[in-house]
Amino acid sequence: MSLPAGSGAGSGSGVGSAGKGRRRPGRLAPVVGKARKQLQNALAAAGYPARVLVACSGGPDSLALAAIAAYFGRRGHVDGHPVSVAAVVVDHQLQDGSAEVAARTASVLRELGLSPVEVRTVDVAATGYGPEAAARDARHAALESAADDLGCDAILLGHTLDDQAEQVLLGLARGSGTRSLAGMRPARGRLLRPFLGLRRQETVEICDVEELDPWHDPSNADPAFARSRTRVEVMPVLEEKLGPGVAESLARTAAILQQDADFLEDLANETYLSLVHREDGGVWLPEDTVRGLPPALRFRVIAKAAADVGGQQPGYGRLQAAEALLRRQGSAGPVQLPGHVSVSRLSLSDLAQERTVSAGAPPADATGDSANAGPREAARCGKLVFRHQKPSQQ
Repeated sequence: MSLPAGSGAGSGSGVGSAGKGRRRPGRLAPVVGKARKQLQNALAAAGYPARVLVACSGGPDSLALAAIAAYFGRRGHVDGHPVSVAAVVVDHQLQDGSAEVAARTASVLRELGLSPVEVRTVDVAATGYGPEAAARDARHAALESAADDLGCDAILLGHTLDDQAEQVLLGLARGSGTRSLAGMRPARGRLLRPFLGLRRQETVEICDVEELDPWHDPSNADPAFARSRTRVEVMPVLEEKLGPGVAESLARTAAILQQDADFLEDLANETYLSLVHREDGGVWLPEDTVRGLPPALRFRVIAKAAADVGGQQPGYGRLQAAEALLRRQGSAGPVQLPGHVSVSRLSLSDLAQERTVSAGAPPADATGDSANAGPREAARCGKLVFRHQKPSQQ
């Protein structure tokens, strides 16, 4: 999918159409039929939403999606289920001329018959995760807001098989886990990606057939962005050296890993809910049980505890540091996790001493009870404690 309208004005062709963007009467182009079927299947899997919103940047991918969605909008139904199609163009204001690109795109969408069509202007704030992530967050917030305002049950995004392949490749290069390598989901909440089975060149072909002149975002070829380098430099080399079909293979890998990731996610969620204990200011997990979990499950449960108290998804290195507390002697920590979360372990002997002191009795070691427990018992950890810490004002 092209980067969003508003990320650049472009120096080449702008958004435009010949006529109403409808293909001249005649034989249905196979690629158009294929795209219609994929959108039809996506809407069926989503339960046939009555009102859908197309997110369109004016690039080939999202403009082709808009043209295909407009077909069903003109028919007024999908498989006999009524449907109407609206559209939104998000102007990120990141380059000169973004407002003109957004306005031209909106005009073309109206010519296609989509209604209503809105332009949403956003301010992209720095988040610490890079400009692409910041733009994506701002865009998704605008799309969700527009869907709420227009009463839309689904938001259509134009990501293609090529986008999916690039996502998996970037995840591999970063050393990501299963969830990241699983790529983009065909459906997540209201977000639908019906074109993950289409190649990028096929969306260009759809625009040609529909007599649409898409906008080509120059930032898609900007080597400053890792995704652009992957698209322009890395993928062509892989296709040349390894043979055709690399993109399809990477996308297939994502589809397979999505099933594994879903299973592990569900299992981790069930396990976490069965183990978690809540207390003022945080949560804790029984250390012995967590230590006995398979590693794939153990790391996910620790990550869920961090998220439960307001943290962010920890990287693998931070998860390893937190998990290593299970092998320390006695109480240990804290280990700092992203989002101002600390995780510590408290040993059974320390927990017993805390309870004794709070009850007003002498500490356990003063009565000789800890000697009866033995060194192994004293070294055991009672629980892993996760707490959210307020960020320093300094």
